[in-house]
Amino acid sequence: MGYVIGVDVGGTFTDVVLRDTSGAIAVAKCLSTPYDPIAGIVTGVTRALADRDPAQVTRVVHATTLATNAVLERKGVRVAYVTTQGFRAAIPLGRYARVEEDRYDLRFSPPPPPVTAGDCFEVVERISARGDVLTPLDPGSVRRVAAEITRRGIASAAVCLLHAYANPDHERQVAAILRESVANVVTSSEVWPEIREYERATTTIMSAYIGPLMASYLSRLRERLAEAGIHAPIHVMESSGGVISAELAARRAVATIESGPAAGVLAAAGTGFANVISFDMGGTTAKACVVRGGRPEITHEFHVGGKGSFGGRRAGTGVPIKTPAIDLAEVGAGGGSIAWLDAAGALRVGPHSAGSSPGPACYGLGGSEPTVTDANLVLGYLASASIPLSPPLADKALDRLAGPLGVSREQAAYAVHEIVSASMASAVHVVTVQRGIDPRGFALVAFGGAGPMHAARVAERFGISTVVVPAYCGVASAAGLLAGDLSTDRVLSRLDADPEAVFTELAAEASSDLGVSLGDPGVRVLRSVDVRFKGQSHDLTVGWSPLRDVLAARFFERYRQVYGIAQEGEIELVSYRIRVTTPAEQHRPAAGAAGGGTAEPAPPPSTARRAYFPETGGYVEIPVHTRDTMDGPLQGPAIIEDAESTIVVPPAWTATLTGSRAVHLTQGTAP
Repeated sequence: MGYVIGVDVGGTFTDVVLRDTSGAIAVAKCLSTPYDPIAGIVTGVTRALADRDPAQVTRVVHATTLATNAVLERKGVRVAYVTTQGFRAAIPLGRYARVEEDRYDLRFSPPPPPVTAGDCFEVVERISARGDVLTPLDPGSVRRVAAEITRRGIASAAVCLLHAYANPDHERQVAAILRESVANVVTSSEVWPEIREYERATTTIMSAYIGPLMASYLSRLRERLAEAGIHAPIHVMESSGGVISAELAARRAVATIESGPAAGVLAAAGTGFANVISFDMGGTTAKACVVRGGRPEITHEFHVGGKGSFGGRRAGTGVPIKTPAIDLAEVGAGGGSIAWLDAAGALRVGPHSAGSSPGPACYGLGGSEPTVTDANLVLGYLASASIPLSPPLADKALDRLAGPLGVSREQAAYAVHEIVSASMASAVHVVTVQRGIDPRGFALVAFGGAGPMHAARVAERFGISTVVVPAYCGVASAAGLLAGDLSTDRVLSRLDADPEAVFTELAAEASSDLGVSLGDPGVRVLRSVDVRFKGQSHDLTVGWSPLRDVLAARFFERYRQVYGIAQEGEIELVSYRIRVTTPAEQHRPAAGAAGGGTAEPAPPPSTARRAYFPETGGYVEIPVHTRDTMDGPLQGPAIIEDAESTIVVPPAWTATLTGSRAVHLTQGTAP
């Protein structure tokens, strides 16, 4: 019997899901190990395997925040930036939009550029936007740059020449010379050959910045798993929800920057509802995404480390990355988020988190700050977790807030619960209301260790009447990894090009990345194109059609959806996109489908527990169930306990169990 394993490393917990060929599921959840993420992975995999033969594992799929954290914490390798003569100042000058408190800071200093001015170099050459050579490449200038990079001890270089998307010959020549003395050289024409010079440059720089880290990390992960008896291929979730080989992830590390959050959205998309809002609340952050027609929303540009309002990220803040990514809004609100009082004595929650070390106070691992998890324990919503919880320690932590606020302990705890729910609702607001989408027509799919405790309260704020909590909701992101197909994306900007020739070239490159033939069974090719009105600067992506009238109609409709304006006119094609997909395995049950036993069975719950609900006037004795003990509709207030998460059913909500073992919460009384 063969096994596939999904591993999702979060800021607080590392989740592992194992599935065999029959579809039976085993799960494990353990504290993350920030000092060495691989240690937590090996611990979780060992628990999930139990007494199974590790040699029978056929595939390991991994979602990692390594790339994101390296960018946010500025822990990547030193990079040399090589560009066309006259353009070396583009990166040091950068681009920054002031948002929030920055607007009023008279001593504001923009964040440092991804590459310092001293590490930016120029070579003599020039290519036009049509691909014509205006100034031939001077190899001598390249060799002088290579010598200076070597003298400085820089081992990674990013090459982004002007208009290299139109003609990559000069970039290839520059890279060939640099590779004689520089260990890692990345070119924009290899990473993402798309128009917009600044964004293409930052995307290339980030690939050079994190590529060596990713290659080293995946190599060490492979070695540690081999020591545990697992010699299976390692695949990595990419930002757009596809899965790529570890080797390709090392070469195109920039495609993994949003690897971590993408997997959970795939799990939400597999719940059987066409239109859902994915709501993932873990220990450190909460994320929201819209899924329409069973497909997550995809963006072709996002910003890492930027600022913005309530989960959104403003263009001009952070580092722009031009690769496909599932379009998420994220806020610093999770189970480990710390509650604190500001200088004016007002209660705040997050964005700082207790993480896995020292963790919430109730973990008994040395933490003393009050967190969301501590508040939920005081309120009676939570009684157990993957590790033992200490109610006295949670009480002590919440008393640190209740005293200065002049309220009771439970009132302080519920205030923390409400504030963090409002913060998470802002992420839902970004992906729906701010984009002209009415959330009332969607189901909210809640998962993550803390999501089901807050989901109904978040839904109430938007008039959403249906909440879905899939089976294995506490490890849904790890389960979503097993639902991802092997896929890769390619793009090329070409003005006045032959579309068929461009698509053929891109499809050949993408299939080569995956090691498949376009004629193989199950291989799918999705074509799309970036279209704009002639004379405009920005474009929208629509599905490809060789019929100009059909393509124009699709663009006009997309334009109306995005901007709310019905407009028609002459169009032009800017960039061509290909996505090649092949099934990762023949047997793939639906995400969240019921399987066999779990590696960590739910503990026998108490039949009742005191929990705090303002609608009932305070604490009230409520029934506590597991999914196994639900024999019909369950009227709130009630609690449903899982091994990895707890579902809170507030008053005026009803819970029902479906055939796939998902719990549906609906507003209203049980029939």
